[in-house]
Amino acid sequence: MIVVNNLVKSYGQQTVLNIPSLEITKGQSVGLVGNNGAGKTTFFSLLLDLIQPSQGYISSKDNVVNETEEWKKYTGSFFDDSFLIGYLTPEEYFYFVGELRGMNRADIESYLNEYGNFFNGEVLKQRKYLRDFSKGNQKKVGIIAAFMGNPELVVLDEPFANLDPTTQLRLKELVKQKMQSRETTIIISSHDLQHTYEVSDRIIALDKGEVQKDVMTTDITFEALEAFFQI
Repeated sequence: MIVVNNLVKSYGQQTVLNIPSLEITKGQSVGLVGNNGAGKTTFFSLLLDLIQPSQGYISSKDNVVNETEEWKKYTGSFFDDSFLIGYLTPEEYFYFVGELRGMNRADIESYLNEYGNFFNGEVLKQRKYLRDFSKGNQKKVGIIAAFMGNPELVVLDEPFANLDPTTQLRLKELVKQKMQSRETTIIISSHDLQHTYEVSDRIIALDKGEVQKDVMTTDITFEALEAFFQI
């Protein structure tokens, strides 16, 4: 699904990401973890063609992401409120994204009805623009929009941040549900080791722009993963 080849991102003399090779297979749920400055957001920005690599490339289903736009047709993502359109209501935003994904109005409304519990009565039918919602409720909108149209790849940066405990639990259930079909590849970047470990098949730990650990969660306990960051 995802292939990284000699990927380097530098700013002047400083190299912030250096990954010689990496592959993520279709249907995997991958947790990308690391401290601040580890390179997680840089990797995601390269994966979504938000910045250009200094060297090498990332391909998605054999599409080099900075050379073609084909990957956009099957990729959903959410980083922060910059991915939203602040002057739209949640409903307007969902209709906008849904139409881009080839969904009609009935499909969109049916899809949103599935996530009533996730929204917890705080998002839909509030007669408010997205810019006026809390960070947590903005994140709820972005996450659910990222899964619209059954994308083959979903990329979420810090999805657990700013969410209340109940919504964090519901998000974990959502990711686990998507994992069951193995039709969607999910890559999550997070500082929350516990939540990330629980929803991931595989953990990739970055430090100073390099992969320091790449392990299946069936092969490592959470305590061992936690100890890695205590060194």
